[in-house]
Amino acid sequence: MTNLPKPIADYIEANARLDIDGMMRPFSNDAVFIDNGKRYEGLAEIRRLLKDEAIAVKAIFTPDTMREEDGDVVLEGPAHGDFPGSPIRFTYRVTLANDAIKSMETTI
Repeated sequence: MTNLPKPIADYIEANARLDIDGMMRPFSNDAVFIDNGKRYEGLAEIRRLLKDEAIAVKAIFTPDTMREEDGDVVLEGPAHGDFPGSPIRFTYRVTLANDAIKSMETTI
């Protein structure tokens, strides 16, 4: 997908490689990740979430739509991997600040 803001593009590209360090790089130090209503605050918690919920099951998100909504970037698309129901369609809502991901929320 073209025209993604750089921090989001970097996250998506790292996810495609299942590169946890690359996935973490775009997040700000005080970032928040909300995964289906469960809140993870700070880089250590986000890293643990991504390791357990993305890397462990080889979950790769491939956005096929993008829109701006209330200042956030909203992506939709399938995630596929070694988990029940794969692929599952997800919505990612991303808030950017200072060229970094300030918050990311995923919902099914």
